[in-house]
Amino acid sequence: MKLRRALASVAVATSLITAPVAAQAATAQAAPAARIGSDVDGEQLRGGFIIPLIALIAVILGLCVATDICGGDDDAPHSP
Repeated sequence: MKLRRALASVAVATSLITAPVAAQAATAQAAPAARIGSDVDGEQLRGGFIIPLIALIAVILGLCVATDICGGDDDAPHSP
């Protein structure tokens, strides 16, 4: 039983080691040519502001909930 478990561990370790190496070798053979960029004369790169704005609002609301400064808890117990 211990031998079977050890062999299974060795097989898993071997597959975890060889899978990335095989994948890297396959992609190197599949695309030998380097990628060439296209000309973008006159085009401007525009960044969006909606996603960073939503992320900023989410962070602020998360901090607000974590520190309990938004809409206090009136049902909290009070010591006499």
